[in-house]
Amino acid sequence: MRTDDTSLIESAQHWAVRLGCPLLHQRQRSDALVLELRPESPAPGYRLVLRCPAELGGGNVQAEFVTGALGYRLRAGGGRSQPLARAVGLRGGAALEIVDATAGLGRDAFVLASLGCRVTLVERSPIVAALVEDGLRRAAADEDVAEIVARMRLVTGDGRVLLARLAEDNAGPRPDVVYMDPMYPARTKSALVKKELRALRALVGGDEDAGELLAAALHAARRRVVVKRPLRAPPVGQPAPSTQIRGKTTRYDVYLNVG
Repeated sequence: MRTDDTSLIESAQHWAVRLGCPLLHQRQRSDALVLELRPESPAPGYRLVLRCPAELGGGNVQAEFVTGALGYRLRAGGGRSQPLARAVGLRGGAALEIVDATAGLGRDAFVLASLGCRVTLVERSPIVAALVEDGLRRAAADEDVAEIVARMRLVTGDGRVLLARLAEDNAGPRPDVVYMDPMYPARTKSALVKKELRALRALVGGDEDAGELLAAALHAARRRVVVKRPLRAPPVGQPAPSTQIRGKTTRYDVYLNVG
C-alpha cells in the first residue's frame, strides 16, 4: 500500500491494516503489485489503484464505473436486447435478483444493475474487492450513476460458501440468477485488458474450482445459472448447458434446470 500525498496517509494506513498489506513510503520501490492511493479532486478525495510490475505488463488497474468503457457501454450497450441481458432472462420491465459469484472488477454487474437488476457482487480476493469498493464509493458520488450503484452490494468471500448458504432452507431469499465469469486468458487486442487479466490472475489464480462453483450455483439459483465463456472454450463442467447465447468472441452458457 502506497500513497504519494501526506494528506492521505491516514487513509492509506486504514487500508493497509484492513488488507494486511505493508505500508510503503513513496520513495520505496517494489517489484510486486502495489496498491496506491492517488489524490483526486473534487471529493471524495482519492482513488485506489493497483500498480502492476513490469513482469505483468506494467500499467494500472482500477474499478471505474463512470467513465471509460463502462460509461460508453451504458450509453450505447443495447439495453435489454444485448446478449448479457438475454442470457440472464431479462424481459419487459421485470427486475431480477442476481448474484455475480465471480465479480472481478464489477463490470458485468454494473451493466446488469444499469438494466434494473439488484446485484450482489461476490469477490474472493480482498485486494480486488477493495478496488471495487473504491470504484463504487466514487461512482456513488456521481449523480448520473448513483441510482445504479445503489442496486449493487459487494461481499468479500468465497462464492461457493455464500451460494451454499443461500441454498439452505430458511437462509434468506434465493437469487433469481447466479452469474459466473470464471478466469480465462484474454482473447482481445486491448493491451489494457491483457494487463488487467494478468494482474487479476496473479491475485486470484485461474479459478480451478469453477466446477464446484457451478454446482453450488445450480442449487442456489431460482431460475437459471449463466456462465460466461470464450466462444470456443468447453463448458465449465457438468451438466451440459440448456442453451447458449453466442457473440463474436464470447458466449453465455445458460442452465435452466436449477434449484
